[in-house]
Amino acid sequence: MTTEAHAESRKERGESLLAERFALFAECLLTGVWIAVAALPLVTYPAAFAAGARHLGRRLAHERGGWREFAADFRSALRGGWLVGLAGWAVLAAVWVDVRAVRAGLPGGALVGAVGVSALIGAAVAVLRAAAAWAPGVTWRSLLAAAGRRTVLDPAGSFLIVGGLAVVVLSAWVVAPLAVPVLGAVAAAAVAVEERYLRR
Repeated sequence: MTTEAHAESRKERGESLLAERFALFAECLLTGVWIAVAALPLVTYPAAFAAGARHLGRRLAHERGGWREFAADFRSALRGGWLVGLAGWAVLAAVWVDVRAVRAGLPGGALVGAVGVSALIGAAVAVLRAAAAWAPGVTWRSLLAAAGRRTVLDPAGSFLIVGGLAVVVLSAWVVAPLAVPVLGAVAAAAVAVEERYLRR
């Protein structure tokens, strides 16, 4: 093969890689919209993220799948996922009470507030890691137990997910509608972190 042919082949591969990466980015944004719609009942957000993570996993594996497969996964994940969502809101309410105690100036309130916020962030990371590992037939209890261990044993991966959550919060703060598609990027980050952990 001539030098010109090598250069042309590299150029074609580069364009193909760029197109594939752009398509994956677009799929993440679309998945974020699906996650937001599925999470509207508020207690369904773990199931929504689980279905989103499964959809992105199929996309990475070059398997076919669209809204119907997402909806089927969502219904399956919802069987135990709504309880996880309810527990998440209970944790958020408890942390809110802690923050109110800090603002009221109660003795030791600052420490309690810091512990509460840290626990909330850790719980959010564990739920996202569990959602990324979800598969039909696997119980949320076992997923959360394993995800809790991974959250502690893989701090680098957990911080990556925290970074993704921070991007969602900042997007919502700057332009609220941006937070919706960015949810797909958080799901993708959780999938990537779990894949990274498994390869290690």
